[in-house]
Amino acid sequence: MSIKPVDEARKKLWSLFNDHEEYIYRIQPERATFKGIHKYDDLLTDLSEKSLISIYNTTRQFLTQLLKIDYNLLSDDDKLNYDIFKHNAKSSLGSEPFKFHCTPLWQQDGIHINFPVMAAFQPCSNNEEAEKYFKRLEGFGKQVSDTIDNIRIGMKQNLVMPDFIIEQTLPQIENIYNTNAEDSIFYQKLKSNDDVSSSLRQKILITISSGVYSEFKRFYDFIKKEYLPKCRKDAGIWSMPDGNERYKYLIKDYTTLELTPDEIHETGLRETERITKEMEKVIEGLKFTGSMKEFNNYLRTDPSFFYSEKDDLMNGFRKILNKMDAKLPKLFGKLPAAGYDLTEMEDFRAASAPAAYYYPAPDDRTRPGYFYVNTYNLNARPVYGMTALALHEAVPGHHLQIALAQELSDLPTFRREWASATSYVEGWALYAESLGYETGMYEDPYQHYGALSNEIWRACRLVVDTGIHHKKWTREQSVDFMSAHTPNPEHDVRSEVDRYIAFPGQALAYKIGELKIKGLRRLAESSLNGRFTLKDFHDTILGSGALPLSYLEKIVNEWIEKEKK
Repeated sequence: MSIKPVDEARKKLWSLFNDHEEYIYRIQPERATFKGIHKYDDLLTDLSEKSLISIYNTTRQFLTQLLKIDYNLLSDDDKLNYDIFKHNAKSSLGSEPFKFHCTPLWQQDGIHINFPVMAAFQPCSNNEEAEKYFKRLEGFGKQVSDTIDNIRIGMKQNLVMPDFIIEQTLPQIENIYNTNAEDSIFYQKLKSNDDVSSSLRQKILITISSGVYSEFKRFYDFIKKEYLPKCRKDAGIWSMPDGNERYKYLIKDYTTLELTPDEIHETGLRETERITKEMEKVIEGLKFTGSMKEFNNYLRTDPSFFYSEKDDLMNGFRKILNKMDAKLPKLFGKLPAAGYDLTEMEDFRAASAPAAYYYPAPDDRTRPGYFYVNTYNLNARPVYGMTALALHEAVPGHHLQIALAQELSDLPTFRREWASATSYVEGWALYAESLGYETGMYEDPYQHYGALSNEIWRACRLVVDTGIHHKKWTREQSVDFMSAHTPNPEHDVRSEVDRYIAFPGQALAYKIGELKIKGLRRLAESSLNGRFTLKDFHDTILGSGALPLSYLEKIVNEWIEKEKK
């Protein structure tokens, strides 16, 4: 019996998805390890320009194969799979002219961050696993050489980072190779592991101290002596060759919408003004007699708004999340099976890192999702901002959304795991902060002010990111704007501004995504009148993985029409 054309089209589509999934794990073996797939645990990503060119060419081949499939023969679900794969491939190929691999280093990303993180997640429970880890340690030298080669290519074409950004990487790198090898992150799983032979542990220890550390030292010397003197002075991406086109690409990639820098800047100013008025109402309710600037300074400087012990900060977050966990069934029809936990951010990256990160659990659930809390400089971790931050990073924010996406077994892996719609992922997490209002999480006026502070911070991002990269604002202008409109401590403000400088466009995703989700909720509420239920809306928003915002809008519109009938 011959296969029907409809079945043949679906078979070809899913065969392409499966081939692509295997390809991604092969070229990014650390990603496979992180996900719980361990057949590549002895390999590292090839960071050479030759490898990157090959990846672009292979992406074109996948796209060509996709376009040969008859779209009209696919089901509605597979048409969406087709569309998202096509969107992601085209977006990836759109980055090719800009040679982002030539600027692979900044204070929150690069091999000096990623290689230690790999070590933290590497299985090392027996001799076989430890041998694979040993091979990865031996392979680090090539990653250093490839990264140096890529940076040198960039230096010849004036594709370089600002010098004040690169200066921040030097103490990070130095801190790694100056740590006693036995106490390093590279040896933590082996230090007291009797299931790995003493001879193998000794071999690994020697490789860390003489091999890995010497490579970090080589990298440090290159950055300090050769790269740093060639780095640019201006903060904005406009100062790079084709900087304006580069920023235009990044805006579309991170927001998934057709927006101009000026439109985003004006949106940010409007949102900043609106939220400021809400913050003033809270200050008035607290009977504070000074100005908003004076109130913010009070929050920055009064010791009662900061913990003095790391354990107290961590326990404070646990208390908040336990309270939120109990409220989730009122908001969602489906909750994830995967658990989450809190852990302290590693010392080697904490000084230049934001207040928190989230790392998802692997599919095999051998570990939970992790809400990483930055305990460095507790005077930059205000208590009044903790509730909103916890809701953003854990539940109902990143953990809930990402864990639910991982459980969508009828979707291809690229939609469950790799969707690059930052505006959806971060937009949802910022929207999740707003759910604290309807669940009583912000009854304390200072936590309420903290939530508004978090929101205005994201609104200021729209202003500052476009200010730096489009309007040619300086670093200090950006710090002054953030300081004038947020109560964030100066260390936090400067860390954030430097993040926007080094990572153009990404910070736009949060507020843009949140505004879209809130707009879709208002549309659903008005369209469905009394038939609107928040659980169903949330399950619809979360039921298709991380989507570009135009596709999310289509999904919600279809749900509204279905509910009307």
